[in-house]
Amino acid sequence: MLKEQLTGNTMFIETIDSWQEAIRLSAEPLVNNGTVEDTYVEAMIQNVLENGNYIILLPQIAMPHARPEYGGKGVGLTFLRVKEPVMFPHGEPVKIFFTLSSDSPEGHLDLIASLGELLSDEELYQKLFDVETEEELLDLVKE
Repeated sequence: MLKEQLTGNTMFIETIDSWQEAIRLSAEPLVNNGTVEDTYVEAMIQNVLENGNYIILLPQIAMPHARPEYGGKGVGLTFLRVKEPVMFPHGEPVKIFFTLSSDSPEGHLDLIASLGELLSDEELYQKLFDVETEEELLDLVKE
């Protein structure tokens, strides 16, 4: 499931100006393929402004998302790796963004479970910071 979602939806950059721009960039594939509307992207940013850094799942890994009613048209996942960490409010650095979308409250649960499996493997978690290409990332992801 992760491989299917991430294929063609991965980005690798050196730096970006802000966490807001990182969320916008990481959501671009979802906007471009019609999985989310622009309002969904802005809702992801607003979530952090209103609720804090709750999207940071593990050190340096964030999962931006919003409620489906804000423009989620389908289930989707993207991967963005920023070489230089992006600073979130309260000084929390993030290098990896797994940006998630869903069109229903339950529609993304399998995807989150698969992502949880990947991130709970300490060796794979560490390797995520070193991947340079989509092929390297997909090699890490188990079906």
